[in-house]
Amino acid sequence: MLAIARQRILGQSFQNIRPAVSVLRSYSSAAKQITVREALNSALDEEMSADPKVFLMGEEVGEYQGAYKITKGLLEKYGPERVLDTPITEAGFTGIGVGAAYYGLKPVVEFMTFNFSMQAIDHIINSAAKSNYMSAGQISVPIVFRGPNGAAAGVGAQHSQCYAAWYASCPGLKVLSPYNSEDARGLLKAAIRDPDPVVFLENELLYGESFPVSDEVLDSSFCLPIGKAKIEREGKDVTITAFSKLVGYALKAAEILEKDGIYAEVINLRSIRPLDRSTINASVRKTNRLITVEEGFPQHGVGAEICASVVEESFAYLDAPVERIAGADVPMPYAANLERLAVPQIEDIVRAAKRACYRSVPLAATA
Repeated sequence: MLAIARQRILGQSFQNIRPAVSVLRSYSSAAKQITVREALNSALDEEMSADPKVFLMGEEVGEYQGAYKITKGLLEKYGPERVLDTPITEAGFTGIGVGAAYYGLKPVVEFMTFNFSMQAIDHIINSAAKSNYMSAGQISVPIVFRGPNGAAAGVGAQHSQCYAAWYASCPGLKVLSPYNSEDARGLLKAAIRDPDPVVFLENELLYGESFPVSDEVLDSSFCLPIGKAKIEREGKDVTITAFSKLVGYALKAAEILEKDGIYAEVINLRSIRPLDRSTINASVRKTNRLITVEEGFPQHGVGAEICASVVEESFAYLDAPVERIAGADVPMPYAANLERLAVPQIEDIVRAAKRACYRSVPLAATA
């Protein structure tokens, strides 16, 4: 009743924001399954074929065909002038890539892991992200920085960080994070075609995962819009936002919740910057509850930004406190049992949703 009353009071605002949901729908029925690795490889192949200005560079992208085989077969097809193996010098080859973008080429720079991008962060932030503004629009920087991001398994604190919030805080960058094969293919194509620098955050543990894709997704012209989220599962009781691997966790949590009569709406963010605030707020105005899920540290995280947006734009619609689920506020432990405790799990999402729907004892009562 409370939600209905609020909807009537703020009906005009609700009508203004609700149409954003209709844009974000699945494509036609799936025709086949491909892995995320195959989706990324095919996107690179097709964009290199369509535009001779596109080239790849990074450690082991050529002769070894990529540390995770994302660039498999591309050296043989396009030659060493367009698939460049580099030394282990992230600062060096990232700077070369940015310089090439200044001159109109379209580099795709691979980091073996985004943890290594910290060696090159000056080029990414101070050169790539700021040059268009500082040149009054005279210099475009069409470059993609891509590679695995976030926790893998048993690789310790220095190889497990999520950089979504790091890079999404910087004006001038676009930050994308795919979940499934459709995302990987459509977003990477969009990133390569974009005139601005794009940070493309993949997940190592998803590379071998297979997902259904439609014929439309497999078409060479397929491309997803940057800045648009996707509603992976519709619901009416609680909104769950997630990106990358944790979209899968959110979907599994939604299946468990449905057995208890809680129907969760799961939003795959896809784009971290720009953030699709309209879709998020439209969903919250329907469900009246919000849970954000991410692997990164909780302070100043992606979830914190989403919470701020909802409080600013849809506070009157909330029927429960917002729940943020994030990685533990500690460096990633190496021990497997501690590592599991340091990253969000499906059961964490289920518990948070039940708290938001007043189906369990609040955290404060158990403290």
